[in-house]
Amino acid sequence: MSQDPFIEKIEHIGIAVKDIDAANDLYTKLLGIVPYKMETVDSESVITSFFQVGESKIELVCATEEDSPVNKFINHRGPGVHHIAFAVKDIIKSMEYLKEQGFKLINDKPKRGADNKWVCFVHPKSVDGVLIELCQDVLEE
Repeated sequence: MSQDPFIEKIEHIGIAVKDIDAANDLYTKLLGIVPYKMETVDSESVITSFFQVGESKIELVCATEEDSPVNKFINHRGPGVHHIAFAVKDIIKSMEYLKEQGFKLINDKPKRGADNKWVCFVHPKSVDGVLIELCQDVLEE
């Protein structure tokens, strides 16, 4: 894989927020643009809001349930950078490669995420405390 990198680009940076409306207002002022999409992801108990910034995105992530992983993150670390997401060419091959390299994956298989993506998370304990998300566009089925 070293001859053909599987990571295409930084897809987005996820930011954990307590109040999605207040965060949307803040980032609209900061970036000078409005979010292009808001979406609830029931499997993660979050609502997301996306801002397009050049080729990359900022994803605001707000918990919808008290026991959601994002709420636990905020209670432990406070609001702020939650994860870095990388776009990959082939999420299955990327997951296999990372497992072979000794990384611990949170997901055994890709699942549907926000913004029409297949996603998989790499445990932060494997990456010096940084939660990594792999993303691949869902092709029309």
